[in-house]
Amino acid sequence: MALFKKRTVGKPGEWYYCLVHRKVEEGPECPAKDRFGPYASREEAEHAMQTAQERNLEWETDPKWHDVNEPDAEEDKP
Repeated sequence: MALFKKRTVGKPGEWYYCLVHRKVEEGPECPAKDRFGPYASREEAEHAMQTAQERNLEWETDPKWHDVNEPDAEEDKP
């Protein structure tokens, strides 16, 4: 007996962006490893790549992830 059931049919109103086919899907058509989502609307799914790019930029420039005052690991070695 399987522990997890494979959901083949998506719920109405769930939108995904397929990274392989580069298209918006209602309900999961492609495997989870190949998609972003779920999104509440088709419009949100259409902008999935832009949203990911904006979030990546925010994380890359977040000062909490880049400790400027921390000395280099090389300097601590004897």
